[in-house]
Amino acid sequence: MEISLYTIIILCAFAFLAGWVDAIAGGGGLIQTPASLIILPQFPVASVIGTLKIPAFTGTSMAVIQYLKKVRIHWQDMWWMCVIAFLSAFAGSELLSIVGNKWMKPIILIVLIGVAIFTYTQKQWGQETKKDSANPPTKLTKWLICCILGFYDGFIGPGAGSFLVMAFISLLGMDFLRAGAHAKVINLCTNLGSILLFVLKGSILWSVAIPMSVSNGLGGFLGAKMALAKGNQFIRKLFLLVILLTLIRFGYDVFFPYFISHN
Repeated sequence: MEISLYTIIILCAFAFLAGWVDAIAGGGGLIQTPASLIILPQFPVASVIGTLKIPAFTGTSMAVIQYLKKVRIHWQDMWWMCVIAFLSAFAGSELLSIVGNKWMKPIILIVLIGVAIFTYTQKQWGQETKKDSANPPTKLTKWLICCILGFYDGFIGPGAGSFLVMAFISLLGMDFLRAGAHAKVINLCTNLGSILLFVLKGSILWSVAIPMSVSNGLGGFLGAKMALAKGNQFIRKLFLLVILLTLIRFGYDVFFPYFISHN
């Protein structure tokens, strides 16, 4: 099936916005995924989702490059975290190609409500890095974060970047800026794991993936620069906005089919 130039331009606009938002607070999939599914209804869902992993990877790569200039990454720990995230995302995408994921949405909706309330009420949460030498995070904690959220990203996707940021702040004691930088590195690996699975299955629409990748990459580049310039308070506000939008998205997915079936 041929895709018109007009359609590709619209998709690229959404890809740019998704890359910009994702580089700052995570959650770019909230913008890019539903828009692409609506604009490309003639293609299988697996093909669209697989295709979107390519621009997501590009945008995340550009964001990582910017973050690495200003934020120190502890690579000794991150190496195994990256490997676990990659393998978990691959497994999640494999499961996605076999079964649906709608049963997960009510659970995620409840989690998101909690995240939104917590982030809004805890004004100082994520504003500075906590140093607790008495109880440093264990390797197991770090590996579990990457395993669970890596699998989530491969299986469901939207909001994974935001969940990574939240986990790194809450469980590893990072501030928003450091959490965002580390989350981008892990997100890069989860995208790569999903891409490998979808490439092996031949699900990528390359005529869409390549131009969207350029747009998402530019958005990721500019978003990361703005995050570094504006600091933790700006990231916190956008993070909260992304969580609320994700909440609305999943709320719609959970309640709209029920509303339609009873009217």
